[in-house]
Amino acid sequence: MFAVLPLRPSLRSLCLSLGLLCASSPAWTMDLPARFRSEAYALSLSQFAGGLDHPWGMAFLPDGRLLVTERAGRLRIVGSDGRVSAPLAGLPPIMASGQGGLLDVAIDPQFRSTRWIYLSYAEPRGQGRNGTSVLRAKLDETGLSEPKVIFRQQPAVASQLHFGSRLAFAPDGTLFITTGDRYSERDQAQSLDNHLGKVIRIRADGSVPPDNPFLKQAGARPEIWSYGHRNLQGAAVHPLSGQLWTHEHGAKGGDEVNLTQAGVNYGWPVITWGVDYSGAPIGEGSRKAGMAQPLHYWVPSIAPSGMAFYQGQPFAQWQGSLLVGALRGQMLVRLALDGTKIKQEERLLQGLGQRIRDVRVGPDGLIYLLTDEGDGSILRLSPQP
Repeated sequence: MFAVLPLRPSLRSLCLSLGLLCASSPAWTMDLPARFRSEAYALSLSQFAGGLDHPWGMAFLPDGRLLVTERAGRLRIVGSDGRVSAPLAGLPPIMASGQGGLLDVAIDPQFRSTRWIYLSYAEPRGQGRNGTSVLRAKLDETGLSEPKVIFRQQPAVASQLHFGSRLAFAPDGTLFITTGDRYSERDQAQSLDNHLGKVIRIRADGSVPPDNPFLKQAGARPEIWSYGHRNLQGAAVHPLSGQLWTHEHGAKGGDEVNLTQAGVNYGWPVITWGVDYSGAPIGEGSRKAGMAQPLHYWVPSIAPSGMAFYQGQPFAQWQGSLLVGALRGQMLVRLALDGTKIKQEERLLQGLGQRIRDVRVGPDGLIYLLTDEGDGSILRLSPQP
């Protein structure tokens, strides 16, 4: 809830917040390790690894090591001792500009036998256009092999904004991919003939599952799972129900958490709990028949990024909670659940002064956070003994 150690000022690098480029401004960083309080625990936050350039996504390998992406287009392995490898070879061409770059990473559910990993990234498409793409490749100690692009967002757009780009595997082995509306094309989020502002569901080889909701609808992209989204930067599959949960950025207010179901329209930009950056209204209000309401929303925006369900023993009283990183909010949010209802929000690590880009629960049950900074870190959160 609050920091008990002194803060020291430092200068942050250029940030990306609320879908817009923001100028550099003074911020606060914290000497680590640091102590915080939550309602249930005294917390200790320490640096697990450092020296990363705007890290975006991370995924634990079965042996406990971490894969970490850097937005500039580098993929690294972080050892159990926190040592960061040299960049791995074999990555595809990446458009690293604005919010674009190398983004999320996911591990194949059968990784021990397949060695497959999955990377989402901003792919250059020529003539200044680009789009979110997903690559599957085999991982070895120095690089990637057998690369195959298994998804390309269509159409390509000349934009540096709103790539979405989280990856999450369902229990049946299908892969969910979140995409953004590309900012300038927000109205396309309501149309089923494109991949803008959608959640995508494909098989691990890129083929379309036969039970996708729009597979037989004329003019619809068969990969679409749900639509009417703005810029989804959080996705996690519930460990018990197997249901997909996502969160997305609003404009000025209106960040949302959704239980993301097949064929459902989540309303953007027709309905939203936020307003435009100018203060002007967007769409038709906050509710409309046939469009889903969020389970939870934030006004003002916290700019959520990264999300994980907590399962583990170190934080036993948080079992089943949803953990959400915040960029603009510079904190970790814990959402306590009662089934599919969010019954409590607890704001943690306030005063940290770091943009939290991703959240993962480690095999040790501790919580790992990525900081979106030019000298970014992996932070490890543990309860005080």
